[in-house]
Amino acid sequence: MYFLSGWPKRLRCPLETLEQPLHIQTDPQRAFFAVLAPSQLSIWYSRPSVLIVSYKELSKPASQFGPYKQAEWRPDSTMIAVSTANGYILFFDIPSSRDKYLYEPVYPNHHISTVPFSVDHASSQSTFPSPVPIPLYWLDTMEKKICVFEHKMCVISSSGSVQVYTIDNSTGAMQLSHKLELTPKQYPDIWNKTGPVKLMRWSPDNCVVMVTWECGGLSLWSVFGAQLICTLGGDFAYRSDGTKKDPLKISSMSWGSEGYHLWVIDGNCSLNAGCDIDTKNEAHQLGILQFQFIKSALTANTCMSNQEQVLLQGEDRLYLNCGDATQAQNPRSASAHSDHKPIREGGPFLEGSLDSQGLSTLLGHRHWHVVQIHSTYLETNWPIRFSAIDKLGQNVAVVGKFGFAHYSLLTKKWKLFGNITQEQNMIVTGGIAWWNDFIVLACYNLSDRQEELRIYLRTSNLDNAFAHVTKVQAETLLLSVFRDIVILFRADCSVCLYSIERQPDGPNPTASIQVLQEVSMSRYIPHPFLVISVTLTSVRTETGISLKMPQQACEAESIMLNLAGQLIMVQRDRSGPQIREKDSSPNQRKLLPFCAPVVLAQSVENVWTTCRANKQKRHLLEALWLSCGGSGMKVWLPLFPRDHRKPHSFLSRRIMLPFHINIYPLAVLFEDALVLGAVNDTVLYDSLYTHSSARQHLEVLFPFCIVERTSQIYLHHILRQLLVRNLGEQALLLAHSCATLPYFPHVLELMLHEVLEEEATSREPIPDPLLPTVAKFITEFPLFLQTVVHCARKTEYALWNYLFAAVGNPKDLFEECLMAQDLDTAASYLIILQNMEVPAVSRQHATLLFNTALEQGKWDLCRHMIRFLKAIGSGESETPPPTPTTQEPSSTGGFEFFRHRSISLSQSAENLPANKFNLQKTLSMPSGPSGKRWSRDSDCAENMYIDMMLWRHARRLLEEIRLKDLGCFAAQLGFELIGWLCKERARAARVEDFVIALKRLHKDFLWPFPVIPAFSVNSPFKNGKYKTGAITELLFISCVNSFHKNGFFM
Repeated sequence: MYFLSGWPKRLRCPLETLEQPLHIQTDPQRAFFAVLAPSQLSIWYSRPSVLIVSYKELSKPASQFGPYKQAEWRPDSTMIAVSTANGYILFFDIPSSRDKYLYEPVYPNHHISTVPFSVDHASSQSTFPSPVPIPLYWLDTMEKKICVFEHKMCVISSSGSVQVYTIDNSTGAMQLSHKLELTPKQYPDIWNKTGPVKLMRWSPDNCVVMVTWECGGLSLWSVFGAQLICTLGGDFAYRSDGTKKDPLKISSMSWGSEGYHLWVIDGNCSLNAGCDIDTKNEAHQLGILQFQFIKSALTANTCMSNQEQVLLQGEDRLYLNCGDATQAQNPRSASAHSDHKPIREGGPFLEGSLDSQGLSTLLGHRHWHVVQIHSTYLETNWPIRFSAIDKLGQNVAVVGKFGFAHYSLLTKKWKLFGNITQEQNMIVTGGIAWWNDFIVLACYNLSDRQEELRIYLRTSNLDNAFAHVTKVQAETLLLSVFRDIVILFRADCSVCLYSIERQPDGPNPTASIQVLQEVSMSRYIPHPFLVISVTLTSVRTETGISLKMPQQACEAESIMLNLAGQLIMVQRDRSGPQIREKDSSPNQRKLLPFCAPVVLAQSVENVWTTCRANKQKRHLLEALWLSCGGSGMKVWLPLFPRDHRKPHSFLSRRIMLPFHINIYPLAVLFEDALVLGAVNDTVLYDSLYTHSSARQHLEVLFPFCIVERTSQIYLHHILRQLLVRNLGEQALLLAHSCATLPYFPHVLELMLHEVLEEEATSREPIPDPLLPTVAKFITEFPLFLQTVVHCARKTEYALWNYLFAAVGNPKDLFEECLMAQDLDTAASYLIILQNMEVPAVSRQHATLLFNTALEQGKWDLCRHMIRFLKAIGSGESETPPPTPTTQEPSSTGGFEFFRHRSISLSQSAENLPANKFNLQKTLSMPSGPSGKRWSRDSDCAENMYIDMMLWRHARRLLEEIRLKDLGCFAAQLGFELIGWLCKERARAARVEDFVIALKRLHKDFLWPFPVIPAFSVNSPFKNGKYKTGAITELLFISCVNSFHKNGFFM
């Protein structure tokens, strides 16, 4: 959601002063910020961060008032109130006239008893529905400070955690929502590192909160408790050599406009005045750091129409994960490369190749596509408030202070308003969205003082003459597009639906808008500003209707409202008489009334749904996906009867399934069962850090921050949740619909591995274990054998007994692999057998696999099997290996060897370490100059056993006259063919039938038979006698000449 970018910047002050800053505060518009020193007030401009004016208190008033402590801006930014240590409040007036001082103190000679605060909302409606007193309880043993914003109250605990309370919309009572706390699992000994919480600051969009502690460090959290950034671990806290850094102690901080900047004051420099001042320089560095942030477009434009692209926005650029627009022919186009350095993509996605269309476009590229926002637009319209991307990933639109602009990834050009007056005359209020080639936005017309809904064509000039304008009765707060319907949420707590229709008349086509329906939500919404997002979806509870009427699967059925984290669904009422399809127009079906709202989930931050339809993946496309902060994700999954059978009356038609992922979700690929996101990564530059420079250059305390693209599979979480709820049939339907995904085998492996780790390491007995159910579920797929052995090889040896007690005996699984001719998987099972069975059993199964690999010509596997047989032959004992425990893994020699060799069976021989179990020469390999053949007696016996198998296989090939296979066998395994043939010349090498041998030789080498010249061969019958000897000799000579000519006997 919010991500650090680059290094923090340190501000420089051109004034010579020995005072260090102690407090920083931005004005309500966040265009300026005030910096307090003990006797000085400075006003800075936000962008760029430069000093405008500074006021220095004289010595006599300074001794009377005392040092400055805190500052607060007036809501209209025309006055600043400063509190002092001696209990005074100084008011600094900021007049607008030019004939006076810019700032001057005002000392009123009367007492201040009541200070009215202006309402921070545009509507005059009360925040609470009724004047019910709010019960507040003082918990004197826990909290120290209280921070309130809109519908949430945060209580700061002395233990270093933050308790977040929500205010009930109906009663006004406070309810504990969640806690913001660091766990010892992630940060050991955390209580000794942080101390109590010192500061909390909510971002301007109220999507994240920054928390700092007394002992130093800062962390960033989403509104419902998802940890985004923490500087107490990783490269933020440790250098590359492992030594610990001194954490940055923050005494004051404040957010900049739209959350792109965060200014913090170093507490150490505030305590030690002059710690880094160089009086020789005209400008010295203050203890003020400016952090730069990149945030998701969903934080401001929550109703962005395209939900399968990750779009991040910075103060002057956009970051896209979409592909090259020149190659985009579908909503998931190929990614374009970008040479922007500070941001890069993370490591490889997962095992397997991503060959499916869509995955290669959204995941298969290294870099973000960075779009620099046009400087002309930024000069007069900074900061960027909204951004949106179309479904094809070819066009983006941005909204600043006034007007908007859009960019084409095809032409690499921006399109701005030609008439600057038109641009400065409109303020986009409710967001911006794409509908095909049109841009839909809700704005306020400054000249007419009218709320409007406008539609601009992308291909035409950006001018109001080409726009379709519809007047709106109330201020639009939120906007969203679903298929051909625009949904608006207005300040009067009403929802209005509009239909869009393309009008191709004229050279420049336009779009017409018609009102479809208005729904008042004032009874259910206490205040309009509590609504975070509004979405029109095809999701409904009656999934059985889609079985009867498939044409309605993608119609607008429900309105989803996110009311301060409470997801409310308002569904169409179909209990009355229904209009038949042949007698209804498209708009008539949309005029159905809505039912009473239903609460679906709590603590919801983002909602994803799609309007596409796919009969093969109905579970994923008709589901509703929720991001719930620290609680992870939830999916409202439909349940369908199998083979269109009548559903059971006791079976719910939808089910809410929670699951946790390791990334913060920014987009959902519905058909690919993937969650896309981004994560901060760091790069250390330790050469810039020294103990002397740590104070003078605070920025070297932090690593260079970059943003990585990342993704995660969620399918195994859903399958597991269905199995836990005894919905195995639904799990099978969902799994079979996703079986064509390239990473589906990895999904099964992840599910098996996670259940095994949890149950096998549990300290308490599990009354109803899930592992047998998961094992039975995996047997329904042909990849069962591979899934089990891959899971075992990635799991500790101590858990193998628990695993194979559920999935079956490894010897039986090994034999199934041999029957299925899956030799690579069978080779992996040998590692299991070598550690769980006596060496005699391992040798027996290895011999079976070795002989099968020789027969099928799997030479790489044969070489590995030779090493395997030699390894288990050394130090052989007939006692089984000790049974491992789940507390500590086995440390036997065989275990150590095969833990190191756990991936060797899938590697080539050249990639093996040279110092591990070198392959010694046998009779089938040339011996070295020393002439020593065996190093130990046990090696001699084992090598003899291997040579006997090689001789037996070579003898069988020779007896079957398979000379080509014999040659490949000798070349691949280093078999001494000449010496062995000399020994076998009177036995297996003896040719009994030359005709069959020659025919087999021609067949193996695909060599044509020789042609007998007609003039050199007389009739076989001469004087009534058959001359067999002459013909046989002639055929033999011709055949030999042919082989000599082609180099077979050289």
